[in-house]
Amino acid sequence: MRVKSNKDNKKSQSHTKRDIKRRKSRNNLRTKKRIISASKSKEQQKVARKPVTGWRLWLFRLIALTVIPALLFLLIDLGLRVVGYGFPSAAIVKCRLNDRPYYCDNVKFGWRFFPQNIARESEPFIFPADKSDGTYRIFVLGSSAAQGVPDAAYNLARFLKVMLQDKYPSVKFEVINTAAAAINSHVVLEIAKDCARHEPDLFIVYLGNNEVVGPYGAGTVFAPLSRHLFLIRAGIAVKAARLGQLLTNLLESAAAGKDTPEVWSGMQMFLEKQVRAGEKRLETVYQHFETNIEDISRIAHKSGAAILFCTVGSNLKDSPPFASLHQPSLTETEEKKWDGIYQQAVAYERAEKYAESVARYLAAAEIDDWYADLQFRLGRCYWAMGEYTKARDRYIKAREMDTLRFRADNRINGIIRNVADGRSGGDIYLVDAVKAFEKDSPNAIPGEELFYEHVHLNFHGTYLLAKTIFEQVERILSERANNQKVNKSPLLTESECVRRLAYTGWDRHRIADEILNDFIKKPPFTNQLYHERQVRRMEKEFKALEIYLAPEALKKTAAQYREAIQKTPSDWRLYWKYGKLLAENMKDYQTAAKQFLFIQSFLPHSFMGYSAMASVLRGLNDYDGAIAQYLESIRRKPTHSEAHYYLGLLYQKRGQFDKAAEYYSRAMRLQPNGVPAYNNLGEILLQQGRLDEAMKVCRRGLLYVPDNPILHCNLGVILNKQGRRDEAIREVRTALELDPNSARIRRVLQVILKGRD
Repeated sequence: MRVKSNKDNKKSQSHTKRDIKRRKSRNNLRTKKRIISASKSKEQQKVARKPVTGWRLWLFRLIALTVIPALLFLLIDLGLRVVGYGFPSAAIVKCRLNDRPYYCDNVKFGWRFFPQNIARESEPFIFPADKSDGTYRIFVLGSSAAQGVPDAAYNLARFLKVMLQDKYPSVKFEVINTAAAAINSHVVLEIAKDCARHEPDLFIVYLGNNEVVGPYGAGTVFAPLSRHLFLIRAGIAVKAARLGQLLTNLLESAAAGKDTPEVWSGMQMFLEKQVRAGEKRLETVYQHFETNIEDISRIAHKSGAAILFCTVGSNLKDSPPFASLHQPSLTETEEKKWDGIYQQAVAYERAEKYAESVARYLAAAEIDDWYADLQFRLGRCYWAMGEYTKARDRYIKAREMDTLRFRADNRINGIIRNVADGRSGGDIYLVDAVKAFEKDSPNAIPGEELFYEHVHLNFHGTYLLAKTIFEQVERILSERANNQKVNKSPLLTESECVRRLAYTGWDRHRIADEILNDFIKKPPFTNQLYHERQVRRMEKEFKALEIYLAPEALKKTAAQYREAIQKTPSDWRLYWKYGKLLAENMKDYQTAAKQFLFIQSFLPHSFMGYSAMASVLRGLNDYDGAIAQYLESIRRKPTHSEAHYYLGLLYQKRGQFDKAAEYYSRAMRLQPNGVPAYNNLGEILLQQGRLDEAMKVCRRGLLYVPDNPILHCNLGVILNKQGRRDEAIREVRTALELDPNSARIRRVLQVILKGRD
C-alpha cells in the first residue's frame, strides 16, 4: 500500500479548492438564470393578465356569436343529413327518367309552410337537366287560380302551351306550372329562387288572392304574420335546414292540438280569421307583398329571364261577400238604428221595389258603410235598375269590405301594376287581366261567365286569360326568338282548345259536382247572400249534365280522349283523365291500367300513377299487386292517407290484422276525419275482444266527425258488449237521429233493446 507524501496532499487540496470554485460559479450561474427566468415569467403573466380591448375584443365576440354557432349548426345539420333525418326543402329536385338526369317537383316542399299531413303541392312536372337547343322554358308562378282548381287539366299553363306550340312549331316549349293552392308571395318567392337555377326564359306570375289567408298573412291559420319581413324570411330559411326541421317538429309536437289545424277543410278553416279593411296588419300584408314581388322580379332579371306580371281577377257580380262586420266605432244604438233601416231595404228588394230599396240602403250606409253585404245588395239593386256604373262601384266596394279576404283587392292589383310599370323598360311586362275580364263581361262587371265561384276561372275564363297572356308573350318572343318559324294561321279558338285539351261533357259533370258539393254547399259559401237561390240553380245545371254519364255518351268521351292523345302523345294529363274515365265510369280496368303505366313511365317520381294503378288492381281483385302499388305510392308521398287506408283494407281482407291495424292507424293520423279507418280498426279490435281500445278509436273519430252515424252506432255496439246498455242505447239513438233511414242502425237498436228487456 502506497503512503501519500506531503506533495500529494498539497495537490489534492489544490484540486479541491478549484472544484469548490467551479461549483460555486455554476451555482451562481444557475441562480442568475432562475432569477432571469422568474422575471420573464412575471412579465409574461402580466401580459397574459392584460385584458383584450378594442377591435380584438369585438372580433372575438363576433366570432363567438356567429362563426362558432354557424359551424356547430352546419355540423349538426350535416349529421342529420347523414342519418337520413328531414326532407329535401327545394321546390325542384333531381330525379331520373330513362336513366337520364331530370328535375321534377318536390312533393315535400310544402312541409316548410304547412303541417305535413295537409301540406299543399303543385301538379307534378318534370323537365330535362340539360336544356336542349331550341327550347323555350316558361315557369308559371301562383296559387290555386293559376294551378287550375278545380281541374288542373284546364289550367293557364296547359292552354298557353297548346297555343304557343301551334303558333311556333319549331320551338320546344316547356311550360312548367309550379302553382299550388293556399300559397302566397312568401312561398312563391322561394319557388322563384329554385326556378331561377334552371335556365328560365320567362316567368308568368298570376298571384295575389291568398296574401291575407296564406302563410304569414293577417288572416291565416298557418304561420303567423310578423311586421318584420326579415323574421319571416329567416324562419323560412331555417326550415330549409335539417336542424331547423328538427326544431320545428319538436315545437309542433309540444304545441300539438292548440292552434295548428289537423285536418284540411278548405276555406272554412278561416271562418274565425276575419280582417277589416284599414287594419294596420292589412297594411303590413301589402308591404310584404310589394317587397316579395319586387324581389321575384329581381330574381328573374338576375337569371336572364323575362317576367310577366298579371293583375288578378275575381267574381264581382255573382259572388257575394263571405263575411261582414260593422265599423269598430259603431255604438249599440247606432247599430240598432242601422239594422232597422237595413231590414226595410231588404224587404223592398224582395218586393223588387229597387228604387225604394236603394234609398233605404243608402240611408243605412250613412250610419255605417263598412258592412260588405250592404254594398253587395246595393250593387244588385243598381244592376236591376240598369245603372251599371253604380252597380260596378258597389260590387267592388263589397269585395273590398269582405272580412274573409280570399280575393285580391284593388290594393293588391295596384301593387302589381306599380311594380311592373315602375320597372318597365327591361324584361318586366304587365298583363292587365282585370281589364281583359271587364272587357269580356256584361257591363264590364265580371261574374259567372268567367268564374266558377269567387276566383277560380272556368274554361272560358282561362282561355281568355291565356289568350291575353299569349299576346304579350308573342311580343317577348319577337324580341328574343325572332328567327323562329311562325304558323301564319290565327290563334287557336276556344273550341279548338276544347278538342286539344279534351274538355268533354263528362269533365263538365265532374267539375260541376266538385264545385257544388266541395265548395258551394260548404262554409263560407253557405254564409253568402242568395245562397239557396244559387244552390237551386247549380243543382239544376248539374242535373242537366247527367246525360254525359249514359253509356253511349261515355263511349263518345273515350273517343274524344283517344283523339286528343293521338294529337299530343306526350301529354301525360290526357292519359290520366282517360284512365280515370275508363276505371271509374266504364269499369274497363285493363285498358285503364295501360294509361296509368304511361303515367308511371313519364312521371316516375310521382305517387299519382302508382296510386291509380293500385285502384285498378283492386278492381281486378289483384290484392298482391294493389298492395305493391300502394307501397310504391307512399314511398313517393309518405303522407298519402288514401294509400294507407287501402293498405289497411287489403291487409284486413287477407286476414293480416296486425298490418291492417298499423296502416289504419297511420291513415287516422294523416286524415283525422277519415271515418272508414276508424270503423274498420274498431271492427278489428272488437273481433279481437279489445273492447277498451275499440271504444277509444270510436271516441277519437267522433272528436273530428261528431255527426257521423256509423261511428255512434259502432260505439253503441261496443258499449253494449261491455254491459253498458243505457249508454249504448243513447249512442245508437243518436246515430238513428243522424240517419233515420238506416235499416242497419234500426236493427242494432232493436237487438240492444231486446237484450235489455
